[in-house]
Amino acid sequence: MHVGSQHIIDLPAGYKGDYYEDVVAHVGSRLHLAPVFERKLAQMPFEMSNPVWVDDDDIDLEYHIRRLVLSKPGTLKQLEAYVGRLHSSLLDRSRPLWEMFVIEGLATGQMAIYTKVHHAAVDGQAGVALAKALFDITPEPRVVKPPRAKQKSNQYQLGVAELATAAMQNTMQQYIKLITTLPNAMSALASVAIPAMTNLTRLPVFSLPSMLPNMMTPGAQNPMKMPTLADATAGLNLPSGFGFGPKTPLNVSITNQRSFAARTVSLAEAKADAKKAGVSLNDLVMAACAGALRRYMIDNNVTLDKPMTAAVPVSLREAGNTDPNNQVTMMLASLATDIKDPLERLKAINKSTAASKELTGSFKAAIPTDFPSFGAPWIMTSLATLFGRSKVTDQLPPLANVAISNVPGVPVALYIAGAKVTTYFPVSIPSHGCALNITVQSYNGQLDYGLTACRRAVPDVDDIADGIVAAHAELHKLIDASPQSANATANATAKAAAPVQQAPATVAAPALAKTLAALPAPHAEPLRQPLTPVTTLTSEPVGKGHAKVAVVARKPLTAVLKAASRVVAKPVAKPVTKVAAKVSPKVAIKAKTKQAAIIKSEPVKKVPMPDISVSAAKAKSKSRR
Repeated sequence: MHVGSQHIIDLPAGYKGDYYEDVVAHVGSRLHLAPVFERKLAQMPFEMSNPVWVDDDDIDLEYHIRRLVLSKPGTLKQLEAYVGRLHSSLLDRSRPLWEMFVIEGLATGQMAIYTKVHHAAVDGQAGVALAKALFDITPEPRVVKPPRAKQKSNQYQLGVAELATAAMQNTMQQYIKLITTLPNAMSALASVAIPAMTNLTRLPVFSLPSMLPNMMTPGAQNPMKMPTLADATAGLNLPSGFGFGPKTPLNVSITNQRSFAARTVSLAEAKADAKKAGVSLNDLVMAACAGALRRYMIDNNVTLDKPMTAAVPVSLREAGNTDPNNQVTMMLASLATDIKDPLERLKAINKSTAASKELTGSFKAAIPTDFPSFGAPWIMTSLATLFGRSKVTDQLPPLANVAISNVPGVPVALYIAGAKVTTYFPVSIPSHGCALNITVQSYNGQLDYGLTACRRAVPDVDDIADGIVAAHAELHKLIDASPQSANATANATAKAAAPVQQAPATVAAPALAKTLAALPAPHAEPLRQPLTPVTTLTSEPVGKGHAKVAVVARKPLTAVLKAASRVVAKPVAKPVTKVAAKVSPKVAIKAKTKQAAIIKSEPVKKVPMPDISVSAAKAKSKSRR
């Protein structure tokens, strides 16, 4: 149960040194940056609990980092075969669970590095964090602060009493964690189970009296039909094809021997194709894998009675969590291999993965990342051995036909010991009943596929790898030729060519500018009321965080008052009794012309204006009396 990676390395121009020795020195200076390099497992007495991690004070770098030379001619296919052979051997449980091989002899003059780490120490995301500790982003290695001196214990293994105490403490912590997360787990389960129970209560009751009329009717269709699983789970929004997959040559018991193949496609092209098709990059990756597997089954005369299904790892890590452990679960998705048209297959996969993500999201809170395992190791070890040797998976229908994983990687070029890393091919884990694992990792503008399989079950894994590259090319051609892609391209071109309309330059108070930006466009209806001389209306502060508001208007006073009441968010603290003669320069709105139109959020009702000259005459005569 170990994962790994294969890298092709470009040495610096004119390099004359011993690259193996440079790698040993480079890694040796960074062991303290990742705990997995300096920890080993300590087995519990009688395997009554899971092993615990302990520090190893005696790390033999020459054992963990080894030199290999390919035989001539040194092709990439030879390298992949060698990596498969190296991946077949188990890691030494008495040492830290990692190994690295520096491989020479490639015909291109390049070097290769193969690393493997036990899956108990890292998952995909933790592996990326491990790479950040090991690699650099410039040819010149960064300066790493040396570790603090440790006091060696002179004890190779912990005592029985210490291990038993650690086992009990760990078990108690796991029970406490399980209890604290139980309310959230029950809530998540209820949100999924209630719709199913509702469907069950709505199903008709099938009793003998209710069936007798159909049984006595000639030509009745299936009078004894009972409710099915689909009837009971209709409200769960399960993905299409949810359930057991078809039986294929991939779904057998496996051996400890591995075969490996690696391929690269353009990340930019894949992202563009996914965007044009209206799907995610993961959907496009699964569609390429589905196309390759469909072709592989046809070439091997395998007839499928239903579409193949894929087990897709889902990370349970919270944002920012880089703990060196495993925090993943699985979701099932249909590969729609029964659909001949690649574009229709892509749409079906997109629909299935969307439903699977929704279902997995409902259960995610109910899945523990750590749970009590007191007494489990010796039971699980025995059951796993029995399960593999009995070959029971050869008879059972598979829950998933293949494992497909997409791990986001580093978007820039990496360097190790001063040399450039050109590829980042993942090497993963097949299992009983699922003899093929396809893992893809993005790296520096490319998608690096790594196919790991049981060598006996899938000896021709290269054919599937070539099929994935061909499926990507086919999807790219079809997506470019599809009407949906043409419309998207035309819309993007028109949007890029459209002139950008610039608003007239204004200088306004920040609070007022934000308020005006939220209002609709000015009213387009022509003004029919007589205009009055330009006046300015000022208001008192309307609360904390609001500046004084100044509105310049060429409209009747009543309309100005109504507009001002719409601009401010709260009633004015003091009634406005006077009209200011001057405008504060900090809050006045400057327009291109000397006259400004009031911005209206809705039509203003027309208010008849009194004749100012008549009102003035009446007031004058009244004062004389």
